[in-house]
Amino acid sequence: MSKVTVFLPFSNKEHSNSLINEFLNNKLVDKVILFANQDYNNGFTTIVTKSIAASKAIQKAISYVKSDYFLIVHKDTLIQLNQFALERFIDFVETYIASLVYSDYYDLKDDILIKHPLQDYLPGSVRDNFEFGSILFFSTEKVKESFKKFGKLSQSNFAGLYELRLRLSTEFFYEKARIPIIRIPEFLYSQVEIDDRKSGVKLFDYVDPKNREAQIEMELVFTKFLKLINAYLPPKFQKLPKDNEDYPVTASVIIPVYNRVNTISDAIESVFRQETNFQFNCIVVDNHSTDGTTSKLEQLIYRFPKLFHIIPKTKLLGIGGCWNEAIFHEKCGKFAIQLDSDDLYADKNTLQKIVDLLESRSYSAVIGTYKMVNFNLEEIPPGIIDHREWTDKNGHNNALRINGLGAPRAFRTSILRKIKFPNVSYGEDYAVCLAITRKYRIGRIYEPIYLCRRWEGNTDSELTIQQQNQYNHYKDTIRTKEIFERIKLNRKKKS
Repeated sequence: MSKVTVFLPFSNKEHSNSLINEFLNNKLVDKVILFANQDYNNGFTTIVTKSIAASKAIQKAISYVKSDYFLIVHKDTLIQLNQFALERFIDFVETYIASLVYSDYYDLKDDILIKHPLQDYLPGSVRDNFEFGSILFFSTEKVKESFKKFGKLSQSNFAGLYELRLRLSTEFFYEKARIPIIRIPEFLYSQVEIDDRKSGVKLFDYVDPKNREAQIEMELVFTKFLKLINAYLPPKFQKLPKDNEDYPVTASVIIPVYNRVNTISDAIESVFRQETNFQFNCIVVDNHSTDGTTSKLEQLIYRFPKLFHIIPKTKLLGIGGCWNEAIFHEKCGKFAIQLDSDDLYADKNTLQKIVDLLESRSYSAVIGTYKMVNFNLEEIPPGIIDHREWTDKNGHNNALRINGLGAPRAFRTSILRKIKFPNVSYGEDYAVCLAITRKYRIGRIYEPIYLCRRWEGNTDSELTIQQQNQYNHYKDTIRTKEIFERIKLNRKKKS
């Protein structure tokens, strides 16, 4: 009979002994080993560590494993296994010859079970906050093979578990590719959720300054992974292609909008408060609004002669499709600069700063820094989002790991017309930026020039689990495509 070694977090809290007993009483469990910040001398082998994700802790844990399988509970919470859960984990590992499996689960809240489905793992599921649930189930053989092949894990306090997962995922990229990481679409356990923040708050964890040290370690590990799969790009960029177009103005502010009657006036007014030494206009693509936004825009045209109001012929467009309508419009300028319909430019100099940087160096795009504010424009946590994780040397690689690149985004229209936006309403900007960074340089402005309003009307303020999975799956699909494009580019360079 196959056995499982179980690694559990132990904090000596009320649920800690219940968590141990949940696994200790299972006939398939070989032994239980604890992760803790101290040895509580409770009769269990304990790996003393501040973080389960530390490389030393993971390395030491694997050295203890003598069984065919092991699992790590990496969240300190109460878990209850569903019927024959461990058997199902083993069954999927053996059937797929998988390295790592995970499953859907139930959230337990006030004695109510809430289904928590997860998303399938793709080759591009490389962000460090990929949601696996609390249980990671490993094939001991596959893990130890990875150590023979790649050596010990990098020295890190936060990225050990992340590096192990990336190593196991390298098999996606072999010629005889198989699926090394498998999601079981069954609810194999329940857990008490320990992070009940809204999705719109969790979204910004990776740019929170308090997580900076961890993010630096994640970047180092991720860059090493890209080199392993031949997807790493050195900081050598192509020259910008010649642009012989005759543009009506230097810059166009692009605002896709749908049902933002309460905010669209503020956005447009912030555009025409700009003071510049060049000509600019504003193109608003109204995606068939039904709440009075269309009438509001028709009124605003009389105030602002350089405002162009477009209503697409088709109703099949997402935000990306609306961008395409604008950048291919005859009134679009040399540079296309983003403004969301519920946001504002921070001051009268925003456009000038962006265009100055675009004109001064061979940048294909420029991305700024924004400040999080509420509806009344008062600063709210996490405050200023400056994406300091971006560097000129490695930002184009690290962009694959993170979930966004910042705002406002400004592009050379000629390049956008070649790449085009995917016709979706989430991740369309991320997809375009990744495609650009594969070839061209992107410049950054690290001072806040943009106010990002967070309110209940935002599309990502509080997403359902299903919506989060859908959006994350799309971005992982884009990452997958981009990684394979970069591998293909590197192969072409060598041939």
